[in-house]
Amino acid sequence: MEFLIGEPLALDLVNTRAQDFDVLDTPEGFANWIDRQAGRLAAVEGPFAAEELGAVRELRAHVEAAVDAVRRGEGPSGEAVGAINDAMRAAPAYGHLDVTDAGPAKGTRRDGDRLARLLAQLAEAAADLLTDPAASRIRACEGPRCRMIFLPAHPRRRWCSPELCGNRVRVARHYQRHKPA
Repeated sequence: MEFLIGEPLALDLVNTRAQDFDVLDTPEGFANWIDRQAGRLAAVEGPFAAEELGAVRELRAHVEAAVDAVRRGEGPSGEAVGAINDAMRAAPAYGHLDVTDAGPAKGTRRDGDRLARLLAQLAEAAADLLTDPAASRIRACEGPRCRMIFLPAHPRRRWCSPELCGNRVRVARHYQRHKPA
């Protein structure tokens, strides 16, 4: 199972659905995605049940719709904005002072159950992305049959991954140049 990791968290969420599979189809697939997001999400207890994944899929659909609108130079729909705001509101973040062996440390906690806390983090990542001026540069991969999206660090980037789609395109071009007549 190949999925794109390392883009802004909201884009990684959208990219959980590829041409041939959906990471959110199974609790194991989603647990793998959560593990690969280590350090980007506050502690997420798992595993998530199949019915809980429906809520993540629903939020993903709203985030994807909002990102697509921004890519087209439009504002996100009221429905998408409302769903993202509802997810953030369901597990509000608050500052918290902890005392550790190294001394006092300020951290952030969230109210709500584990699913609400996860959805709030994903929604907050979407809000951060959608309000970033760089969001207008989000692009779709030019690889055949690829539906991944990415935020290019370089304006000439064309593929979600040079190792995946980039290599496939280069191999196809090579074949076209060298195929028998």
